[in-house]
Amino acid sequence: MTEGTPAIQGGHVTQGVQDARAAQDDLLLEQQLCFALTVASRSVVGAYKPVLDKLGLTHPQYLVMLCLWEASPRSVRDISEALAQEPATISPLLRRLETAGFITRQRMEGNERTLDVRLTPRGAALREQATEVPGIMMARLRLTREQVGQLHASMMDLIAATRPGPDDAPRR
Repeated sequence: MTEGTPAIQGGHVTQGVQDARAAQDDLLLEQQLCFALTVASRSVVGAYKPVLDKLGLTHPQYLVMLCLWEASPRSVRDISEALAQEPATISPLLRRLETAGFITRQRMEGNERTLDVRLTPRGAALREQATEVPGIMMARLRLTREQVGQLHASMMDLIAATRPGPDDAPRR
């Protein structure tokens, strides 16, 4: 048998050749996890758009409001950590939410460097309308609560796997 010729035993291609073919298939765009995640993310966020339009929110603004519905007031740093975003990314969202009348931003008493973000009565009242969003989205995406829970757990596992651990610290 010459090099590069598939080894055939009993009329079947050997495991080594099958592994090589599988490795080549792994390089196809459709097989890439990053591709599937990117398209799924865009698609799901796009499916939220008409639902959130009725609330007067963009998807990033909705995420900020979810943080504030959990606890208000919150610091900009706290919101940015909860959303895994830089404060510089969160600040424009907060300005637009303030302009819309959903939040207020003010310096924290006793600590001028910390910006306190609070829900306004209008922002707090919006929570009642937003309670319908998860059910609408499950129906729109044809997912059960159990499926959503499984997907969420898988995504959280992926997020955790991409975060640096103590062994990943830069060496000096």
